[in-house]
Amino acid sequence: MKLYVPLGYINTVWERLPFSEYVVKAAVIVFGLTVLFDMFRQLTTGELTIALIASYLWRGLSYGLIIGLAGVGLSLTYDLLDFANFAHGDYITLSAFAGWGVAYLIAGFNQFKPGSLLFLGVGGAVYPRDVGVSVTSAPVAILFGLMVAALAGALLAIALDSAVYKSMRGAGNITLLIASVGVAFVLRYTAVYLFTQQTFGLTIDSWSYEVSLPGGTVTITSASVLLLFVSVFIMLGVHLLLTRTKLGKSMRAMAANQQLARVTGIPSEKIIRRTWLIGGALAGVAGFMIALLQGTINYQIGWTLLLLVFAGVIMGGIGSVYGAIVGGILVGLITRVSLIWIPASFTEATGFAVMILILLTRPAGIFGGDAA
Repeated sequence: MKLYVPLGYINTVWERLPFSEYVVKAAVIVFGLTVLFDMFRQLTTGELTIALIASYLWRGLSYGLIIGLAGVGLSLTYDLLDFANFAHGDYITLSAFAGWGVAYLIAGFNQFKPGSLLFLGVGGAVYPRDVGVSVTSAPVAILFGLMVAALAGALLAIALDSAVYKSMRGAGNITLLIASVGVAFVLRYTAVYLFTQQTFGLTIDSWSYEVSLPGGTVTITSASVLLLFVSVFIMLGVHLLLTRTKLGKSMRAMAANQQLARVTGIPSEKIIRRTWLIGGALAGVAGFMIALLQGTINYQIGWTLLLLVFAGVIMGGIGSVYGAIVGGILVGLITRVSLIWIPASFTEATGFAVMILILLTRPAGIFGGDAA
């Protein structure tokens, strides 16, 4: 005689076990202490240096800030529309290409054909060493490119909302999610059609500063310094927008309860459009800055980043803008510091593994999914 036990009953029993939560938390604590102990051991034996750790932390912070910027844009649209936009990564890609095309056009004006500059020298017509773009050699081109990337991301987001998502909002979250996957593929192969599958080198060497520490030096590039200032400025601006402006308060009200917000007179469609604009602009900034930091760009740059953006948003707490920032920075730090123990090709997996550990102890994420 077979005994069938409903799966829901098993889950309920497990949740009621008094030791289950403590076992998970204890396992996470033991894992963390083991990692710290091994790091200390490598420092004492000379296998690891303070300079190398500092270098990983700086690179991780830079990478994490980009993930956080993209995550804020994704989290804002999720708050209002309650669906995960899988096309967000391709907003990042196309906006980055648009921004860098303008940066090349400005830096190489009157030296090369405008078409070759706008398309980043597809087919070998122009090379980075010919144009000479960097933060220090062409700051005006970089700043204009950054603004154009933000504008391109905003316009792309609002155009696709009007053309695709707006008519589907009443059809349910799954419908919107599937539609976003389709939009992502269309945008990705549009980038392939326009820019081919080539990986473009973008920048030349620029100013950098070396900080001496025990065991070596830490190199701080002009690109990472610019990224730090831009990220802090934008994140502070988002905070002030959400807490001090009428638009931000309306966005928070709609995220909490859309029906009640409409009853109180908040123009929901207007707020949704502006949210798409802000989210798209942040995607554009993230795309331009990740290309600047890496010095290269290709048609998959946004898709590759999107997976880590999702990890950061989930880790911080789905629906929390501040959680997206913190989660993104944590993912960046984890993927870089993990190079101490594992090869570079496995670092992204480490970010997802730590995300799972955090969700085991805090299922709602670090910030518990608090909107705004």
